[in-house]
Amino acid sequence: MYAIVEIAGLQYKVQKEQRVYVNRLPGLEGESISFDRVLLAEDNGSVSVGAPVIEGAAVSATLLRHLQGDKVIVFKKKRRKGYEKKNGHRQALSQILITDISLSAPVKKAAAKKVEASVDAVVEPKKKTTKAAKTEAAS
Repeated sequence: MYAIVEIAGLQYKVQKEQRVYVNRLPGLEGESISFDRVLLAEDNGSVSVGAPVIEGAAVSATLLRHLQGDKVIVFKKKRRKGYEKKNGHRQALSQILITDISLSAPVKKAAAKKVEASVDAVVEPKKKTTKAAKTEAAS
């Protein structure tokens, strides 16, 4: 069983008990995280495709640790001008462990907002602001 899930704006193909490095996620090490943007899921040959997501599907994971990726050297140069610039970058990453992929997670129901009609909220007609209305009021 595998799923394609959107995590921190990027899409990952994940399986149960897989370790994945993703962009830094908020939270402490050891916390459980759930991702509900499941785009595609495969279970024993049956493929479910979302439009854009599969309703009720979720991927559970545990946040193992926060770390930094390998250093990437950025070197810029303009020939014959004496311009050289060297810079480095290390991406902030989180390592997660996929613990469960469920296709029928409990659906959260949104609380219905009650709209109360009040008698005091009567709509008054718009006042005229044209020159004709001003001359009528003056006379």
